[in-house]
Amino acid sequence: MATHDAELRLDGNAAAGWLAAIFGIEMTAADVSCAGCGRLGPIGTLIQYGHDMGVVLRCPGRETAIVRLTRIRDRYWLDSRGATCLRVPAGPA
Repeated sequence: MATHDAELRLDGNAAAGWLAAIFGIEMTAADVSCAGCGRLGPIGTLIQYGHDMGVVLRCPGRETAIVRLTRIRDRYWLDSRGATCLRVPAGPA
């Protein structure tokens, strides 16, 4: 089972396409804080577990599930209850 988990484990940058589909912008540089330990860092530094049904982004410190994403038919589902805040860099004014 550990080998299977290792095959699914990527860094958060692998979720860039999923996040762009929902937010419409590049999100891997956005900072997110973990509700479990308070760690603040870029989404790209989270640990992604992915498969055909969607992705789970976990904190590298405590492995708290910060973001869960899936697509069912014509809708995306986003669960971000593992995050206490999301800080997105502002684009040009």
